[in-house]
Amino acid sequence: MGAALDRDRAEMLAVLPRLRRFATALTGRTADADDLVQDTIERALRNLDRFTPGTRMDSWMFRIAQNLWIDSLRARKARGTAVELDDAEQLSIDGRQSAEARLMLSEAARGLMALPEEQRAAVALVLIEGLSYREAAGILDIPIGTLTSRLARGREALSARVLGSANAHWGN
Repeated sequence: MGAALDRDRAEMLAVLPRLRRFATALTGRTADADDLVQDTIERALRNLDRFTPGTRMDSWMFRIAQNLWIDSLRARKARGTAVELDDAEQLSIDGRQSAEARLMLSEAARGLMALPEEQRAAVALVLIEGLSYREAAGILDIPIGTLTSRLARGREALSARVLGSANAHWGN
């Protein structure tokens, strides 16, 4: 049992960077994301006996984070705010390209936070974290068709925001 517990903890540790990225996409603020990650880890450790060996630790932890975030939104009745772009400083291209890239990143981050919660979670899991549609739908506890629809609307809205298309519809 000790080896399995060590393996599970090692898997949890390996998921942390991706979990933080997902939490940042959900919350829009690194401080809130860090709190969500901490809460997720605490819940996962308390419930490690419920984790099914042979399944994906990342999907399990993303689902815990998603559920905690929904609970938090319900409790605070608050929606997203602007993403802190402190990581954008690490872009190191030439001056003009760097400025353009930072503007585009900033606009994409604002666009992500402007998406309805359901679309933002779908976009974060599939487009940012690279999960399959099936995995993302399982984490969000929705049918794949619903996930596909949310992704399509989210992509359209983000494209309109970043590329300036006047034909996209926000919040559909």
